[in-house]
Amino acid sequence: MADASLPDARDTPAPRPRPPWRRRLGAWLSHHETLLWSLHSAWALAFGVGVMWLGARDVRWLRMTYGYIAFIWLSSMALPWLAARDLLPAGLRAWLQMAVNYFNKNFYQQLLFFVLPLYWASTTFWSSNSWFVALVAASAVLSTVDVVYDRHLSARRSLNAVFFAFNLFATVNVILPVLWGLRTVTASRVSVALAVAGFLSLRAGAWPGPSRRRRWPVAVAGGVVLFALTEYGRPYIPPVPLALGQTTFGPTVLPESLRVPSPIDAWTAQGGGRLAVVTAISAPAGLHDRVRLVWSLDDVVFQRSRSIDVIGGRAAGYRVWSVVAVPASRPGQRVRLALETEGGQLIGRAALPVR
Repeated sequence: MADASLPDARDTPAPRPRPPWRRRLGAWLSHHETLLWSLHSAWALAFGVGVMWLGARDVRWLRMTYGYIAFIWLSSMALPWLAARDLLPAGLRAWLQMAVNYFNKNFYQQLLFFVLPLYWASTTFWSSNSWFVALVAASAVLSTVDVVYDRHLSARRSLNAVFFAFNLFATVNVILPVLWGLRTVTASRVSVALAVAGFLSLRAGAWPGPSRRRRWPVAVAGGVVLFALTEYGRPYIPPVPLALGQTTFGPTVLPESLRVPSPIDAWTAQGGGRLAVVTAISAPAGLHDRVRLVWSLDDVVFQRSRSIDVIGGRAAGYRVWSVVAVPASRPGQRVRLALETEGGQLIGRAALPVR
């Protein structure tokens, strides 16, 4: 006798077949998936160029980044939490993952392409801080490559955490001095602390389960490495938003007008002598920072100035002057001037050839 509690298979309605046009559309999309995502990546890169143009002209748009960062972090925490508890059907979870990836990629693109021209303006090219702006540019381009982001960055816990931490640092390191007026050394330390917290939360906190406790030591070790790389690698990071303006050398300087009456383009006192300089530092309004001047003959430093307060907001830049005694030199050498923040970040360089 059949069990009355079990439904008769004949009473179960058969699933409705999909219309032919939907089958053909699904097959076409599946077959051309990589091509379509590649075309979207090209469009995203073009859109990023437009964001760069905007970022170079109006930094007030940086206020929008608060919401972008919050959405990326919350969504990156929430999706693994939901997946670990099977709170969503597999099909819905896949669509939700695709939607979140789409928004996160666009937010990353807008964040990174917006801050990229600001880093570019503060970079001293062919110096150690050129590498960082190259990393920011590579990260911005990588966020436009949908296939790489969807299949690797968002799918792997460690890569996702490192990618988020780096981009969080690169963005907050611009926001704090530009919008909050924090000194560059303070901004870098706060930024790396937030980046480490973001790395720890995504690397160990977002994937619950029995192995969660075993992941924390690895995550903490990774956070310590990130903090050390940033703290001791600060000279490799451009001092955004500071930038070197016009630099003028001469035998004397007029402190009242901050003007060099007789500018020179070469150093001829090979037996030694006094050299004056007036240089301008570009900084936004509200920013207070401290810089120092480092003088060298070729690569041998012969004087470091005391720290000098810089106040942003001047159209022609904040002008700094100095007079030094240059040691004996010979033709072919160069008298070099480097401006650094008190944290050791290079603002810019100028040099006089010895003739």
